[in-house]
Amino acid sequence: MKLELSLQNQQRIRAIKVRRLREIVRSLLAEQLQFTEVELNIVLVSARRMAQVNEQFLRHEGSTDVITFDYLESRHIRRSAGPQPSRLCGELLVCVEEAVTQAEVFQTSWPAEVVRYIVHGVLHLCGEDDQTPAARRIMKRRENRLVRRLEQKFSFAALARKPAARQAAGASAGGCWARKR
Repeated sequence: MKLELSLQNQQRIRAIKVRRLREIVRSLLAEQLQFTEVELNIVLVSARRMAQVNEQFLRHEGSTDVITFDYLESRHIRRSAGPQPSRLCGELLVCVEEAVTQAEVFQTSWPAEVVRYIVHGVLHLCGEDDQTPAARRIMKRRENRLVRRLEQKFSFAALARKPAARQAAGASAGGCWARKR
């Protein structure tokens, strides 16, 4: 399997263990979805940055949870009975602030929401659609199944990184919360 996975943390709302998130994404792509070729960039962003991208590319106002950019020239259209594409090439922007807000609404954790948004974005790259109620139900069932499988293997809570003592005391962080590998 050829796996080119870039994960960037460009937000400071929550400290996150990027290395651990990378393990979860690798499991999703290789074990759960069994892709043979992947080029994927995932960027964790603030609500402000997400709103800018949402307006610029989708002409929608405000922030959203995940935005998916599919970079394959011929888009693989997946139907419920159709084959899973073997190649994936794209970019996901994931809004951590939205994850924090939605975690309160759905009584879950923000790391679980971040994983859910990544799964949702990857399903869009697979050709899944959520534009109609029927398609949304199919996609949501698949999303839930994949999130449950990942949750059985990984502790999503372990994604949350505790801030350093000086950060917790209110001192300047002086850099990134997580390193890109």
